[in-house]
Amino acid sequence: MTAAMAERVQMSHDGPWELLLETWRGLDVPEGWHAEIDEDQINVVPPPHRHHNHITEGVQRALYGGLPQDLGIYQTLGVQIAALERLYIPDLVVLPRELTSSGTGDTNDPVDAAEALLVVEVTSKGNANIDRVRKLRAYAQALIPTYVLVDRFDPDGPACTVFTLPEGGVYTNTQRVPFGEAVHLPEPFDVKLDTSDFPA
Repeated sequence: MTAAMAERVQMSHDGPWELLLETWRGLDVPEGWHAEIDEDQINVVPPPHRHHNHITEGVQRALYGGLPQDLGIYQTLGVQIAALERLYIPDLVVLPRELTSSGTGDTNDPVDAAEALLVVEVTSKGNANIDRVRKLRAYAQALIPTYVLVDRFDPDGPACTVFTLPEGGVYTNTQRVPFGEAVHLPEPFDVKLDTSDFPA
């Protein structure tokens, strides 16, 4: 996720998920910005820093090395976890290409997070804990097989962590490497992600 939220649209705690989702659909955010739903509010987020973009492009380049033909990599696609009333726009999400070609009209409906095979979040200084805690839990509960967290602001030094094997609402396997080392991304990708040129 990019820099700290710029605006919050407060919704009532007991407001139905469909109302939040309908409000999200109707937002007219500036080009390059995006909106997410988290904890009963809509957060509008500004465009990412160039270092953030550099890292995202590097991860995407690595993924293409082992990407099956029927999967696509998307940068601005909303994924919803309806059971938790959350909707995020990961920095990258990998899912079957057929899901983005289906549907009718010019709709921006999010896809079900359970369809994703991998999500990537690159932290920003102002909201790194959202990626480290809230999104980690939400993606595990949605049973997304692989979550890649590229944390430029990790208190122990910039690092890349790959979370896999979600079970019982948590990821049961974790691989963490400091920037400068490579980490393995599991099947169906089976590629090494080299972090040596990731700017801290």
